[in-house]
Amino acid sequence: MKKTFKNFVLGATVCTMIPLSSFADEITFAHGANKGNPRYEAANLFAALLPKCTNGNLTVNVAPSSTMGDDVEMLTSAISGVINITANSQGAMAQIVPEVGALGLPFLFSDLPSAWKVLDGEIGNIIDKKAQEKGLKVLTFWDNGIRNVTSSKKAILKPGDLKGMKIRTPPDAVSIAIFKALGANPSALAWSELPTALRSGAFDGQENPLTNIYSAKLHEITPYISMTAHQYQSTPVVASLMWWSSLDKKTQECVQQSAKRAGWYERGLSLMENKDLRAKMEAEGAKFFDIKDKKPFIEATKSVYKDFDKKLGNGFVAKLQAAAK
Repeated sequence: MKKTFKNFVLGATVCTMIPLSSFADEITFAHGANKGNPRYEAANLFAALLPKCTNGNLTVNVAPSSTMGDDVEMLTSAISGVINITANSQGAMAQIVPEVGALGLPFLFSDLPSAWKVLDGEIGNIIDKKAQEKGLKVLTFWDNGIRNVTSSKKAILKPGDLKGMKIRTPPDAVSIAIFKALGANPSALAWSELPTALRSGAFDGQENPLTNIYSAKLHEITPYISMTAHQYQSTPVVASLMWWSSLDKKTQECVQQSAKRAGWYERGLSLMENKDLRAKMEAEGAKFFDIKDKKPFIEATKSVYKDFDKKLGNGFVAKLQAAAK
């Protein structure tokens, strides 16, 4: 299924063949995902699409699995022009463009397509303008799924079950605020360090979409998986503005369209895997718990909206809520 879908996307690509107008024939596309993750597959697809679009004048060196540093380091490298493109994280990006963090406000999106529609519209354009002020160009938003809590000890069925729980979050102010509001003891940690930290007992649990949990085998360490669906997170795909500005318009179009086409492949994989992974993980010993009543969780996290509306102070949260509806 994956190969068929990927071949279709690759075969359907139609780009104008153009001469290169940049300072490097080979560009670096860096990300933190491991093999088997939709982002890993999409980055490889981007690397196949771009040379076709540019008549071979631009080739892509994909640097996966945080080989170019963690998400914050990759963004810093992109701003300075050391790397050209990174498929990054919402939390790290929010440290540069705070509005990105608001995409993860609690229980904002009910499903993945709803989130994609918002990201591909006015909200995405606003974020892109903010990013360019900081030296980054948003090419598109790939998917990082709707997040659920995993624990080494117990199921999470009500907010009280999180009281005092040591839980890892990404370096994302909204994620930390959500779990503080729910009574947990959250702490940020880089993705690459998470499996070791869980095994050591430094954390009681963590939260991630099923695709990330499965690809990193976190369900083997924290087998209690509670379907909280508390937060959506995107994967902003951003280019160095320094490099982007050196390209002519046709080359820019090639880069952006290749990123978007690879993104639809990545989103499709994410959507399909979310339907299949539960059964796979259950077969491998994970225990899933559905939450019948999410109202207590929603009520407990309302303060997060007020706090971030005040923090951003530009009406962005209201625009985002309106778009999500």
